[in-house]
Amino acid sequence: MKGIYLCVFSVLFLSACANDAAIESKSGDIQSTIAANGENEAELQETLKAIEKEEQDRIAHEKATLTSMTFDKITQDFGKIKEDTENKASFVVTNTGKNPLIIEKVDVSCGCTTAQKPEKPIPPGKSDRIEVVFHPKVGQLNDQNKTVTVTANTDPKIVVLNIKAFVVEK
Repeated sequence: MKGIYLCVFSVLFLSACANDAAIESKSGDIQSTIAANGENEAELQETLKAIEKEEQDRIAHEKATLTSMTFDKITQDFGKIKEDTENKASFVVTNTGKNPLIIEKVDVSCGCTTAQKPEKPIPPGKSDRIEVVFHPKVGQLNDQNKTVTVTANTDPKIVVLNIKAFVVEK
């Protein structure tokens, strides 16, 4: 019963608000009289222009700090390995751009894989390593394909590294 009263009250309240929030102009168009945070339309336009300028400045700054990177390999194929073993690989990443390379994060596709990224920015022309460990669990047999997604201040922003193995019983 309370729900019905609440619903009826809401409809009446919204109807009253809608009638007070719009007026008909001389041309017959309906115009809103609601202002956002007490600002009129001209003030809202100025606020919008300021937000757009701020976003353009942010994009320009981001583009100015972009760099590029290359890897010594994109795929690590361990070949035939046993289940429940640690299999380590290093991917050498080189900053081939003009700005410091910042590896923001590395994400792995499976709980059986871990990856560690360089913590410090890599200067132009220098290299560092992304260390990966693939540890197939017991019962995780046959062809295995895992990925390591590297996110950095580059264009494109993401590079996907691949881990492959054929896992056999211990």
